[in-house]
Amino acid sequence: MPKAAVFRANSVIYFQGDIEEKIYVLQKGKIQLSYVDMETGKKVNEIIQTGEFFGVKSALGHYPREENAVVLEDAAVLVFTVPEFEQFASQNTRIILKMLKVFSNQLRRVHRQVENLLQNPSMGNAENGLFRVGEYYLKNKMYSQARYVFSRYLTYYPSGKLIEQASRYLEAAEQTLTRYGDGKGPALFANIDQPGQSEKTESDKSQNAQTNPQTQASDSAQNSVVAKKYYDAISLLNQGKAKEALAAFKTVADQNDDLDFKQKALFDIGRCLLALSQWESVIKHFTGIIQSMPRHPNMPDILFYMGQAYEKKGEKERAIGFYKKVLTMDTDEDSPIHIKSKKALTALGGA
Repeated sequence: MPKAAVFRANSVIYFQGDIEEKIYVLQKGKIQLSYVDMETGKKVNEIIQTGEFFGVKSALGHYPREENAVVLEDAAVLVFTVPEFEQFASQNTRIILKMLKVFSNQLRRVHRQVENLLQNPSMGNAENGLFRVGEYYLKNKMYSQARYVFSRYLTYYPSGKLIEQASRYLEAAEQTLTRYGDGKGPALFANIDQPGQSEKTESDKSQNAQTNPQTQASDSAQNSVVAKKYYDAISLLNQGKAKEALAAFKTVADQNDDLDFKQKALFDIGRCLLALSQWESVIKHFTGIIQSMPRHPNMPDILFYMGQAYEKKGEKERAIGFYKKVLTMDTDEDSPIHIKSKKALTALGGA
């Protein structure tokens, strides 16, 4: 059950950057969320209305708070843990629909920021601006947003001067999001080329290009085309268009010699089949990957999805076996796939 709490005027419920998994609903009083708009650099103040939830997105996404929650007048609130909120929301369809609307509006705001950077001359160099937006999200461990922005960069600037670094950042955001979730994981910028390092790399590549410029240009163009096709397919899957995404991923997997994108596409083909409830096909497809690519980077996820497919088929013991295998492969108890596997195992009575 949620707990009642009282916060006095001029106190702070949480600060931007705090990491906690509590969700609040205002019962009485006045609370303001304050943050700096990434695009304009101006401070934004948002007043919470009575009955509204706040702190939901960062708590559910397991990433740092994006704003300060300041109490303007003595306030009474209900405090939910994430499991309590999930149980409450599951019993109140209206709450789920309202959250979806809020999150959808936030995603549209990100999209508008991207569009403004592309269309507004006063924003300076649009290409660099878009890239900086992605960097901002990546530095703040907002991997979902970073993935979206860098995929847009690859779409809008397939021959851009930052195309290779954007591809690396996109891959890093995807891998970290899959393994740790938003707001978690190591500091990526300690392991990814910084601007100065990137300039050196580009210089080295320029020297190499002098010896074989046609090959360099051809490879770069091919990589950008493949990246665009792949992330267009990701976009279709995220929109719930699994059938269209399946065809797009098959094209990438069949027509591409790049092992990295081939592995990605093959993995996502399985996700599409799962979304289409084709359980036998899921098992057959992922079994093929296990046999041909035993070191596939998404192996724990593959085993989890196979467990789900067997569970949907009613083969409980086989499902339990795959969930247990995930736990032996991924020993990080805070990783999303470990948590999901443990929950699935407990639900089946196999823990």
